[in-house]
Amino acid sequence: MKIVSKIDELRLQISQWRQQGLKIAFVPTMGNLHAGHISLVAEAHRHADKVVASIFVNPMQFGAHEDIDNYPRTMENDQQQLIAASTDLLFTPTPSIIYPKGLDKQTYVEVPNVSDGYCGESRPGHFRGVSTVVCKLFNLVQPDIACFGLKDYQQVQVIQTMVEDLSMPIEIIPVATVRETSGLALSSRNGYLTQEQLKIAPALAQNIQWLAKEIKTNNDFIGLAKKAASYINNAGMKTDYIHICHARTLQPASEDDKELVILAAAHCGKARLIDNLQVTL
Repeated sequence: MKIVSKIDELRLQISQWRQQGLKIAFVPTMGNLHAGHISLVAEAHRHADKVVASIFVNPMQFGAHEDIDNYPRTMENDQQQLIAASTDLLFTPTPSIIYPKGLDKQTYVEVPNVSDGYCGESRPGHFRGVSTVVCKLFNLVQPDIACFGLKDYQQVQVIQTMVEDLSMPIEIIPVATVRETSGLALSSRNGYLTQEQLKIAPALAQNIQWLAKEIKTNNDFIGLAKKAASYINNAGMKTDYIHICHARTLQPASEDDKELVILAAAHCGKARLIDNLQVTL
């Protein structure tokens, strides 16, 4: 695996592959990798000749009260995992390379509507930071395809909408969430959980699954979501939100909608966990 941190080094390698007519897949990450990330690399290999990954802890997507300095950085272990997954190139830029003018003077990309609610409401500016950095990384890597995990369902919709709206010639491939045997979605945030909290955290996925069964015979979506939130709170977590939405627009679901997604977030100790489940009626 080749490791580069400078833009000219990245572009040189991409140019060489392009001259050879090779198809390129991209997996952007913030590091602290787990099996969910590696599943993205495996999926990327199924669609392309070369796989590029990036590790960049993006300061633009962290809010004023979110401590970026404490975000876990495990570069050596991450590199070993990517090598084992046969990644061809790893791009590891610094903030000064991605944002040479600083955040205050950086041009940004904002995706309206789909960014607004849920995690967008709980974390103001978060998706502006995500869409901006992904747009810039897409311009640098110029991939044919890019793989994103469905655990961050709203993020996938934001990126997909951005690609469509800006006519980017990139296919976005959503990849299924990887879970613990308990049902807990794999996440870098799980590292913040204590042993006791690890026993509580699966309640988020369990109540989403309960809700998915209930909405097949009951269209009181708001009432059912409130019940699920109460169950999550009673399990020892604190619900941030739980909503039943149209799977593509993320607008509140109506009785006529057939393709739905349940979006949820809850605090468990220091960790804010997110999860989702798509449902077809």
